[in-house]
Amino acid sequence: MGFDLSRREALKVLAAAAAYGWCAEAHPTEALATGMGVCAYSYGRGKFKDAIEFLTYCHELGASGVQVGLGVDPNVSPKVREKAEQWGMYVEGQVSIPKSDADSARFEAELMAAKSGGAQVVRGAMLSGRRYETFETADQFKQFAADSWKSLERAEPILKKHQLKLALENHKDFRVPEMISMVEKISSEFVGICIDTGNSISLLEEPNHVVESYAKWGLSCHIKDMAVKEYEEGFLLSEIPLGKGFLDLKHMMRVMRATNPKIQFSLEMITRDPLKIPCLTPKYWAVMQGATGEDLAATLSMVRKNGSKMLPSVAGLGAEEKARFEDQNVRESFAYFKA
Repeated sequence: MGFDLSRREALKVLAAAAAYGWCAEAHPTEALATGMGVCAYSYGRGKFKDAIEFLTYCHELGASGVQVGLGVDPNVSPKVREKAEQWGMYVEGQVSIPKSDADSARFEAELMAAKSGGAQVVRGAMLSGRRYETFETADQFKQFAADSWKSLERAEPILKKHQLKLALENHKDFRVPEMISMVEKISSEFVGICIDTGNSISLLEEPNHVVESYAKWGLSCHIKDMAVKEYEEGFLLSEIPLGKGFLDLKHMMRVMRATNPKIQFSLEMITRDPLKIPCLTPKYWAVMQGATGEDLAATLSMVRKNGSKMLPSVAGLGAEEKARFEDQNVRESFAYFKA
């Protein structure tokens, strides 16, 4: 899919966008950190055959850049870089943190592909799932935290070797004190944070506090808006088009830019059923060391204050209907960002 505009109309739209400072500056290797790019997770797997197709689609959308996995194919990355430079778009990579010494070669190959594609920052996460769903006991989470530290120690010298910066995402795994402790301990200019504006609500953390706490280390941002609703075991959490949720996005962006004027905002608008945050169950609390009753009370108060009557859902939608819904949500977010 592409813009339903003529070339002349599209140029007018992009010119107007540039005048308002949200579009990328037409500069060979840099994009202004005043626009918004798109994270590949905003779209379901299989929609785009490769990073070049995704970049092209996002260019047509009016995005200032992309955050996307570049794999290890040496033929793809140079083409991505060429197109990104031609269009004045930024590129951030997505990598998997090495879980073992044997995994380091794969990690290095991903870094080399990302750098070849024009990336200076790559996003990674220690946990692919969610803390309160993945682990059953405190000891299991403790082991995960220890393994994560070893992975970071393994990755840092490779990042330094290739002069690339890793932005670790707050991916519903570590709470603020845990994440900051790890980043402070590694104490490297090549390790920082990909600040997700909504994820940490699931860990009973106030969203402004999260952004303000991580801003010092912010290398990248997954910008999203959120909606919430109570249910019997806790609350439901949904990504929602920018401006339709309850997050103070303008404040968050100001805070992040104040500490890193070059930070790029990549939209992560995941279109899916609401996530269940079962914060009133024993299993949830079994792995939530550091969280307090005050955190629970403050979060539930926030949910009640900002609760939505209805949350978006993809239940019952076919593949084409879901794809249209995804695209609609992304475009609505861009319309809000431009305004």
